Amino acid sequence: MTASIASLSALLSDSTAAPRLAVPRGLQILTVPGLHGSGPAHWQSRWEAKFPDWQRIDQHDWGRPSLPLWAERVSEGISRAQRVAPRGAVLVAHSFGCLATLRQAVLDPAGVAGVLLVAPADPDKFGVAPLLPTSRLPFPTILVASRNDPWMHQRTAFSWGTLWGSELVDAGPLGHINADSGLGEWPEGQALLATLLQRIESDGRILASGDGSDTWEASAEVSPTVPYI
Repeated sequence: MTASIASLSALLSDSTAAPRLAVPRGLQILTVPGLHGSGPAHWQSRWEAKFPDWQRIDQHDWGRPSLPLWAERVSEGISRAQRVAPRGAVLVAHSFGCLATLRQAVLDPAGVAGVLLVAPADPDKFGVAPLLPTSRLPFPTILVASRNDPWMHQRTAFSWGTLWGSELVDAGPLGHINADSGLGEWPEGQALLATLLQRIESDGRILASGDGSDTWEASAEVSPTVPYI
């Protein structure tokens, strides 16, 4: 299957591509940072300051990218979100946070309404590719990748996204799409999140545990820590 790749600039040239960001009732936004967390200049931190109702998935050790431990924290965050958001959580993930989010989707996709995947970490750099899904995810996803990301070739990111059934977005030359990219509040990313929320609204499906959805099982150990931001 060949997936279409949308240009971020082309999307934003359409006046309908950047609706006002409003989270539908019954959903909770969770941000999932990558290694070392997201500092104050990172777009994730700026979004959290702008939308104080959003919640961050915190890790016990931001310097140790352990996929099982990080996925467990994602699971805990989703469970908390479901207490106040019956329609589930919308996860906004960056870098290794994308891998932790996807690993949780392997273990149990219940409570995940949709995911925005921004500059995913390269699974092969961490030896965790067997722990990730290799089939279409049971919820809508948008994957954003840069043309000059030093940590993950865009073609590789899009290959993974095609397996997951993601909408693929070419972000242009934005590096790792992090604080060093100088994005400020990154309004283009907020527009993509708004698009994802529209997808969820049109889908109108609530994923419950044990509903027969596809899951993936794999077993492997996480490789030694690799510096990553």
